[in-house]
Amino acid sequence: MREKDYAHVTKDFTLAAAESLSRVNPDMTFFYVSGTGTDSTERGHVMWARVKGETENRLLKMPFKGVYMFRPGFIQPLHGIKSKTALYRIPYLFMGPFIPLLKALFPKIVTTTEQVGRAMIRIAKQGASKRLLENVDINAL
Repeated sequence: MREKDYAHVTKDFTLAAAESLSRVNPDMTFFYVSGTGTDSTERGHVMWARVKGETENRLLKMPFKGVYMFRPGFIQPLHGIKSKTALYRIPYLFMGPFIPLLKALFPKIVTTTEQVGRAMIRIAKQGASKRLLENVDINAL
């Protein structure tokens, strides 16, 4: 996808929704799921990381009670969850048996759909000391 199109879908839609929500209820908590490798400097060579970084930076300035950026790496789908994107479904299908090994070898880059959801619920209820949450932070919550 060209950067202009990617930015429109990833950044513009997100910011439009966030701006509307912050006007309606600034006392809410807003979560944005970007990903490991997001570029907060907005100057890196990887297009998606720059766009996500700019989106995060703009969201962090919005007047919500809380704004949190989730930067998961590899997310293990649980409880029958399947990606709607074929590009992700196929590797997950083949990697399934190896996920326990991946978690054992690289615990900092693997999380689960359940851990992400539980972390979001906990932060929505109690807040968190960090606003940028990598896998290790997500799993700790």
